[in-house]
Parts: sequence; C-alpha cells; structure tokens
Amino acid sequence: MLLEKDFIYHIYNQGNNHRKIFFSQENYLFFLEKIKTYITPYADILAWCLMPNHFHLMVLVNYESLPKSGGATPSRTSTKTISFNHSIGIMLASYTRAINKQNITSGSLFRGKTKAECLNCPNGITPSFIAKNGITQLNSSNPENEYPQICFNYIHQNPVKAGLAEKVTEWSFSSAKDYSDLRNGKLINKIAAKNFGLIYKDES
Repeated sequence: MLLEKDFIYHIYNQGNNHRKIFFSQENYLFFLEKIKTYITPYADILAWCLMPNHFHLMVLVNYESLPKSGGATPSRTSTKTISFNHSIGIMLASYTRAINKQNITSGSLFRGKTKAECLNCPNGITPSFIAKNGITQLNSSNPENEYPQICFNYIHQNPVKAGLAEKVTEWSFSSAKDYSDLRNGKLINKIAAKNFGLIYKDES
C-alpha cells in the first residue's frame, strides 16, 4: 500500500473472517477518535463510513510521512518519521488492543492487509467498488475525475445497500449527516471535497 501526496485514496478494511469490529456506539466513537489522531495529520478526509464489520475512508493525502514526535507539518531536519501507511497500521493495532481488552479476547481483529485504491491516479486502475464478478461497470474516458465521485457516493450508500438504513442520513456513523447539514462534524474537509468537484446527493 503506497499513499502518495496530492492523490485521493479509498482506504478500507474489514473484520477478520468478516467478523464484527464494532460492538457498541462507544466503539464507533472510539474509532473515530483514532481516525482523528492517526489519519487527519496526514490527510483530509473527504468521506467516511463505519459499518459493523468494516470501514471506508476516502482521503486526500497531504503528507506521506511526518516526524515521529507528531505535529501538523513535516520537519526537514527530523530523521525519525512515521509514514502514513505505518500510522494506519498503528491505528488499527491500537483499536484492536482496546477491543480485545473490552471483549476479553486475543488475536487479529482486522484482515491482514488494509486496502488503498488511488481514485485519481492517471494509471487506468479499476477500483474494486465499481467491479462486480470481475466485470467493470463503468466505461469512462476520464476515470481520474469520475472515480472519486463514484466512490464518494458508494461510501455513503453502504448502510442502505446493507439494509441497515432506509436513507443514508439515518445511519449515524458516516459523513452523510455532515454533508446533509444534519450534524456539524469536524472530521471531514468539505472545502477539499468541493475543490475536487465532489457533490453530495441524498439519492436513498
């Protein structure tokens, strides 16, 4: 997983063997705090959704690495840095330890590899969220512009497609409520999303 500056990525992972990763409202809120701590120093969050057994993040990378001591900007003199990739791993490990302690369990909570698909890289990739049974469902001459919007919609539609809500705004654990102005969440960067032409529409 390589996360490069100035590109948009769809980052996701799920519970090991499709098991739950969130067991209570407090777990969802705790994970959001982890996102704030380990993701936002590196990237602007454009969309997010937490589901009972998986999560989705859509981010714009600002820094590929930061000083180990933390901080909002990288230091040219610092030799000890933590990459964005590593920070994601630390976040998941930290959350896993907390859940194992809560549930008196042990072992892996998430699948071994966190996926990150670049949505606007000019390399002709086909993100998994628009493929079904190996067949691409979108033919686009300008994928680096269209894929981000499709992913943006896909992330917010997750709870409806899973039968957890009739409308996207009924699910509390996504950025849909923030884009619908039903909540003033601080996690997403609406300005960055707008700059990339991302438009929120409640189509549920």
